[in-house]
Amino acid sequence: MKGKFITFEGIDGAGKSSHVDWLAEQLRARGLTVQVTREPGGTALGEKLRELLLNQTMHLETETLLMFAARREHLAQVVEPALNRGEWVVCDRFSDATYAYQGGGRGLERSKLQMLEHWVHEHLQPNLTLLFDLPLEVARERIAVASRTLDRFEQERADFHERVRHAYLERAHAQPERIRVIDANNTLDNIREQLEEIIVTICL
Repeated sequence: MKGKFITFEGIDGAGKSSHVDWLAEQLRARGLTVQVTREPGGTALGEKLRELLLNQTMHLETETLLMFAARREHLAQVVEPALNRGEWVVCDRFSDATYAYQGGGRGLERSKLQMLEHWVHEHLQPNLTLLFDLPLEVARERIAVASRTLDRFEQERADFHERVRHAYLERAHAQPERIRVIDANNTLDNIREQLEEIIVTICL
């Protein structure tokens, strides 16, 4: 039996990454074999591309092509083999992020994103996408207090992140059967209660 593919999405500061390992552990507790990974990244080549993408200024189309190049390698080396073995894959970001950041945030034409998505993973979409959403001002406050160097996406102006959030919510509205919106401005316990309810439905 083929495994299932779960992705986490959200604007910078939404706190999604803090729940990735937790969700994987909940699935493992149900006897499932789970791979945890991230984009861009997940492979040796992908991590090198991640370093460039997060820190090196480049043309928008170069940025987008590198995102999908890292994704193709990630799918070939990690995601697809795991799913074919019957394992579950939990991934921090996938193509929804490219539509949100390079499309919504930076304004790349949707047709170019669709063409690349069709080329790179025509027959593969996540079984479930968890979109962590919260007001932009809360996300910006969280970023401001982060005790680390911010990458070039996190350093973007508020209007950029507002466009990213809007693009994410548009996709959630268009694909409600796949994308579940999580209120990331809620308490940790309430967020995990929401996630547990979702786990029950996808594990049936």
